[in-house]
Amino acid sequence: MSNNTYYKRYTVTSALPYANGPIHIGHLAGVYVPADIYVRYLRMCGADVVFIGGSDEHGVPITIKALQQGVTPQDIVDRYHGIIKKSFEEFGISFDIYSRTSNQIHHETASAFFRKMYDAGQFVEKVSEQYYDEATGHFLADRYITGTCPHCGYDKAYGDQCEKCGTSLNATDLIEPKSVLSGNKPVLRETRHWFLPLDQYEPWLREWILEGHKNDWKTNVYGQCKSWIEQGLQPRAVTRDLDWGVKVPVEGTEGKVLYVWFDAPIGYISATRELTPEWEKYWKDPETKLVHFIGKDNIVFHCIIFPAMLKAEGTFILPDNVPANEFLNLEGDKISTSRNWAVWLHEYLEAFPGKQDVLRYVLTSNAPETKDNDFTWKDFQSKNNSELVAILGNFVNRTLVLTHKYFGGKVPAQQEGTPTGSPHPVGVAVEEADFSDAGTLSKMAGFPARIAASLEAYRFREALAEMMNLARLGNKYLTDNEPWKVFSTDPERVGTVLNISLQICAQLAIVMEPFLPFTAARIRTMLNLPRYTWKDAGRLNWLTPGHDLRTPELLFEKIEDGPIEAQVQKLLATKKVNEALQAKAPVKPALGEIVYEDFMKMDIRAGTILTAEKVAKTDKLLKLTIDTGLDTRTVVSGIAGYFTPEEVIGKRVSVLVNLAPRKLRGIDSQGMILMAENPDGTLFFVSPAEGAVNGADIK
Repeated sequence: MSNNTYYKRYTVTSALPYANGPIHIGHLAGVYVPADIYVRYLRMCGADVVFIGGSDEHGVPITIKALQQGVTPQDIVDRYHGIIKKSFEEFGISFDIYSRTSNQIHHETASAFFRKMYDAGQFVEKVSEQYYDEATGHFLADRYITGTCPHCGYDKAYGDQCEKCGTSLNATDLIEPKSVLSGNKPVLRETRHWFLPLDQYEPWLREWILEGHKNDWKTNVYGQCKSWIEQGLQPRAVTRDLDWGVKVPVEGTEGKVLYVWFDAPIGYISATRELTPEWEKYWKDPETKLVHFIGKDNIVFHCIIFPAMLKAEGTFILPDNVPANEFLNLEGDKISTSRNWAVWLHEYLEAFPGKQDVLRYVLTSNAPETKDNDFTWKDFQSKNNSELVAILGNFVNRTLVLTHKYFGGKVPAQQEGTPTGSPHPVGVAVEEADFSDAGTLSKMAGFPARIAASLEAYRFREALAEMMNLARLGNKYLTDNEPWKVFSTDPERVGTVLNISLQICAQLAIVMEPFLPFTAARIRTMLNLPRYTWKDAGRLNWLTPGHDLRTPELLFEKIEDGPIEAQVQKLLATKKVNEALQAKAPVKPALGEIVYEDFMKMDIRAGTILTAEKVAKTDKLLKLTIDTGLDTRTVVSGIAGYFTPEEVIGKRVSVLVNLAPRKLRGIDSQGMILMAENPDGTLFFVSPAEGAVNGADIK
């Protein structure tokens, strides 16, 4: 290790997946594979590290699924916790513990955390009006209310967000709200809740994040935090009126639980308590490094809200880094659990038995570290066949087969006077054309340090590429020296070539272990070597002359078109089902009758979009600058899921110019553009007729 030697120990957490569905490749690429790579590397460096995982088993999505299926929430979480845990184990995600937030130790830990803050007066108590279902006798959490979005007209928006246009909502914003429980229109009633006053922590968060982590956090993480803080932080509710969850540990609060975003991150602490009686050293010793691996949708919770909770509680360390990834798409479309547009881990393990490392390799090589990336089955096949089989597997297999053929499976000696090689400094390359013994050994010596530097900077794609470059080095060296042509005339030369090739195989077995642990173990078995530490990786002589090798076997198999085509057809079938469901979608019914005077109140003008850009922290919103003929104004529109900024610049649009301004994500939106929506959800601009100038009155 290089940059991390001053830490006594490491606490590494991975986002707790909701136990209302299985794990898919988006979860793996965004969170679990990079976290596992990092932890395996730390262990190889001899670090004291705990890797914490678990299922998030509270929250409204779970209770809604239970309601839909006519079972209890406990039935739901028991089912999916088992599926998720088994999949992780088979895939090789090496948690020290995989816990669950329904465990008693978690309820006790979260309750104690809340109670300490409550007793210290660190919450703000508020009485507010909340929707209540009179038919069922329940206050309704945001996701228990649906209605029409006031911004885009989508009639299935939730009480906290419209999934069509991406706008954050309050339940009271919805038009024609109804209860998910009964279908009835809810009524407003007063209820009491406690809030974390994030606004009071804003000065500290500015200093801690904007100044303290400007240079070491990933740009996507830092940028999202900066945007949130600069918009101004608001108090955030920490309790909910719900039956399922951690009960609020205050008298007179029956029917209230801790809000899931408050209780879930405490699950990292409770899981560590469950793992070891020495849990406090992993959470309270300043010489411990805390790292959260998450997806970009959890950045705010882990970088702003949870740190504010830890700061308020007063005895816990704060995260040193939160290397969040962006999203992984599937065959050009966003992964969607509701549309079954996903590659589920447990199904992959059944379809491709023994190929855990293939998926680990593909997801790491294509990881969405700085931007959203795409997974395709053709790319999966290509990376397996042209990289794992043709480069890595081919080199190791040829080296071992030739050693058995020419030297009876015993490591041959290098010729006397063969250069030993010496490590090159990180970043100093050896001449690319130099594949001599000396050049190869020198290049080989520099790989462990470069890979380590990339891993410690959370650049896992870069680290994996270096590991494969080592395999390419070996492949090129073996091919250029052609031992199969030389043996009859110069067996000593062949001994040197195969000795150096075997040393590269041994080094590969070490440096690939964080990425491809199953393959690394198989290479160690064939080389008849013990498990080495990362410190050993810089050596060039693991295998001494006369060392017995075991029978070689293929590390990877070519994947033919058949299994790939089966997966593609499976997705196409899913797409057809979704299209059929959309085709059956009824045309949206007409709204209530209005009079002519109501229509005349709307001032709709022809305009042109001058500029467009994505709104930070949203997937659906575009910030548009529009020439309305009257003025140039800003309009925020929920069309980013359908159009890129580049596509809409220059578009002629119809603009409702006398709509009252509304602040969306901190931006004043001064109007609304008119769009046409098909029953299947596709959108079209309502464009003014050719010849209509900006400002033309549309009647």
